[in-house]
Amino acid sequence: MLLIDTHTHLYVEEFNEDRDAVVHRAIASGITKMFLPAIDAATYSAMMDMEKKYPGNCISMMGLHPCSVNESVNNALQIVEEWLNKRPFAAVGEIGLDFYWDKTFMRQQYQAFDLQMQWALEKKLPIVIHTRNAMQETINRVKPFAQKGLTGIFHCFSGSYESAKQIIDMDFMLGIGGVLTYKNAGLPAALEKIPVEHMVLETDAPYLTPVPFRGKRNESSYLQYIATYLATIKSLTLENLAAITTANAEKIFHV
Repeated sequence: MLLIDTHTHLYVEEFNEDRDAVVHRAIASGITKMFLPAIDAATYSAMMDMEKKYPGNCISMMGLHPCSVNESVNNALQIVEEWLNKRPFAAVGEIGLDFYWDKTFMRQQYQAFDLQMQWALEKKLPIVIHTRNAMQETINRVKPFAQKGLTGIFHCFSGSYESAKQIIDMDFMLGIGGVLTYKNAGLPAALEKIPVEHMVLETDAPYLTPVPFRGKRNESSYLQYIATYLATIKSLTLENLAAITTANAEKIFHV
């Protein structure tokens, strides 16, 4: 049984003490591919170093995270564009809108999101979307690009059925992670009428750790707990759930 972690930040400092062990645990658990979303220029080297160390297992994206958008956004985007022109990446991500912490750079977030979606279209790459306190704004922004053929994943989906329906109608995938296992999240109800054919699995490690490890550092090997939980609520065998979500991830990332 093979699983794909479509979103894991294994290159960040939380893994500095035992990164190799974390990767080996994931591979031993059947998680053969781990997709690494970019954050900003401070982390690109660490991300791509992991890819060199684990070729075929760790696969990099390139993009500017909305929480890293500030007054230097033009310089940051120039670095992203240079990397996208320099070598292949699995996706443009993670990109999007985040109005949770700070709305100071809303205009710049929109501009950065639009520009990176345009680059993805031109390079025929999928996008991986971060959206927080901005779900409808994000969907509205993606829609015209989706109509031109852009595809991708709404990472860490935790919205309503109505939002999920709009997303899958654009032919985008829902990234399902540890939030699914949280008692008061309400996500199982939102996903009740959404076919698994529109879902991929993710951990967002080291964040959003699933039950029964909630409160501890997340890691890619915990993807099996998310898969088991989703299989249960969708009345599928774990093997069927794994086969469908793995095929979905392979289709999105062209692997």
